[in-house]
Amino acid sequence: MRDVQIVVLEQRGRVIWQVKMGQRGVSFHEELAARTFAAQLHMRLEWLRQQRDAANAVSQEPSHPHQD
Repeated sequence: MRDVQIVVLEQRGRVIWQVKMGQRGVSFHEELAARTFAAQLHMRLEWLRQQRDAANAVSQEPSHPHQD
């Protein structure tokens, strides 16, 4: 997964903050809104990475037959 970045742009004489992940981006007129969104997106992506890694670890464990 790609990292989250904040890019500052100027459009029609106004400053715009764009939160980017790869080629996709969401633009904000307020810096605080962009930073808040980027932080939430970063946390969600980290959680997804942890879930993926945990699922991979479980699938790589050797299976043991069930005994009663």
